[in-house]
Amino acid sequence: MKLDSKYFDTIRVRGRSKVAEKAKVPDCAWDGCDKPGIYKAPRGRDHEGQYLHFCVDHVRQYNKSYNYFSGLNDQDIQSYLKDSLTGHRPTWKMGADGAAPGAEAPPRAARRAAPRARDPFNLFEDGTPRPRGAPVPKKVRSLEAKALETLNLAEEAGGEAIRTRYKSLVKQLHPDANGGDRGHEDRLREVIQAYKLLKQSGFC
Repeated sequence: MKLDSKYFDTIRVRGRSKVAEKAKVPDCAWDGCDKPGIYKAPRGRDHEGQYLHFCVDHVRQYNKSYNYFSGLNDQDIQSYLKDSLTGHRPTWKMGADGAAPGAEAPPRAARRAAPRARDPFNLFEDGTPRPRGAPVPKKVRSLEAKALETLNLAEEAGGEAIRTRYKSLVKQLHPDANGGDRGHEDRLREVIQAYKLLKQSGFC
């Protein structure tokens, strides 16, 4: 394209002129300053989202003396800081004693009389949760029931009872306790295997 082409005359560039940009920049909000206020500074508490415009020198002075909590006493400041932990949203305690803001918690007698939760799968005994740290009763399978029967114990026998019975049976059936008689070896072997099975299953 030639430089003296007619198309050059029709080209127009749209853009902001420097004069228009200067006209849109507000003056510095500092008293007696006529410099352009190109730097924003927050107006303060209760004026969130609103800004003052300063020049670079005065915005520095304003920021040095800025105090968001000016005009508040210590108690109001502490209350504001505490509420800021939850984003200034209402909160209330969890659990039986908790109640929504403005609502009164039910008295203790009413809470005691409240019906217990349903337990369709029998996860809790007699409807009350098992205390923390209490041993969980084990379900006895057929092999473990047979091992308990070998030791002449009921299915409800605890670990201490199983260990005591095992020791006493070994003392009775061991050849050394019977003058070298090996007639009880099969029974002794059954007792040892039964005890090992119960121990591996966590009964003792």
